[in-house]
Amino acid sequence: MAETAYAKGLEGVVAAESAISLIDGKAGKLSYRGYAIEDLARHSDFEEVTYLLLYERLPARGQLEAFRRSMRQGRDLSAPVLDMVRSFPPGAHPMELLQSVMAYLSGYVEHRIQHSALCNCRQTLHQVAQIATTVAAFKRLRAGESYVPPRPDLSHGANFLYMLRGAEPEAYEGEIMDKCLVIHAEHGFNASTFTARVVASTLSTCYSSISAAMGALYGSLHGGANEQVMTMVDEIGRKENAAAWVNRALDDKKKVIGMGHREYKVKDPRANILERYLVEISEKKGDSRYYEILKEVERAFRARMETAGKPIYPNVDFFSGAVYSLLGIPKQLFTPVFAMARVSGWLAHVLEQRVDNRIYRPESLYTGPEPLTYIPVEERV
Repeated sequence: MAETAYAKGLEGVVAAESAISLIDGKAGKLSYRGYAIEDLARHSDFEEVTYLLLYERLPARGQLEAFRRSMRQGRDLSAPVLDMVRSFPPGAHPMELLQSVMAYLSGYVEHRIQHSALCNCRQTLHQVAQIATTVAAFKRLRAGESYVPPRPDLSHGANFLYMLRGAEPEAYEGEIMDKCLVIHAEHGFNASTFTARVVASTLSTCYSSISAAMGALYGSLHGGANEQVMTMVDEIGRKENAAAWVNRALDDKKKVIGMGHREYKVKDPRANILERYLVEISEKKGDSRYYEILKEVERAFRARMETAGKPIYPNVDFFSGAVYSLLGIPKQLFTPVFAMARVSGWLAHVLEQRVDNRIYRPESLYTGPEPLTYIPVEERV
């Protein structure tokens, strides 16, 4: 038997073919179904990008209008799901709630589970539409506020802010929120997406596959980095403190969260887009403190790295937390917001996995003892 190559964490291992997204780490480019992320963020909204990911093409106007209606009709939560949100343990994290709600929907929602690429989840869309509503309901009910039903006349991003606040957001706020969902919707075979595909490969339901993906995203090495970035910003306090903070962290061999990416060798293209959104929202709100601190952190960090011959650049998490904070989203919801966006990509991968499915069954490199002689319990010392 030929010896199998070992790659810890599956790094560099090609596990499947995919036509959903392309990451060019050297050039700093990302595309969904062939369309550059910059073009999609400029011209499309989250609903249109969801259609693109699920149907493999951009929709004609009539197709998009029908898809919007279907997706928006699926936003509202049923009474049993709302009861679940209300009764969830007080100390539980919202990602645990989302994972539970997604699994619950698999048995509660009436749909045909065909366990194939023909599953009708492109029409029901409960996985995509109801996550934003669940996140907003969690925040409001935990604060002792009433549930705010969704509005079908608002974009996905604007409707989320409306349900969160109980008041319609400014037009630019709704647009920025929606664009943030666009740029987080898909990103190749990351840990949570691969988890969804592994579960889908067993012919489990798309709901169960996405629930498992949420469990992976909840891990501190995957989701939540933007929350840590904002904790860093709060510790720094003022832009004048940024350089000293960075140098002290690097001297102590600590990681500066939001810097560097496993795939990108240049600045993450999503970080470029988010930086522009942060500038816009900072100017409109007359509050540039977050942006000024982050730019000083970036400057000081890159100066140290370039001196060491290690050019490292900001990733998507570096600016996103500041954008969300200025939109009034609490830090505890940052990872759930990530899930709200990525669920479109997860569903696309689940459906793609089923087209030419083979259950995942990798090998492991055994490091245990050589064969041992069994000793009866009465003879063991």
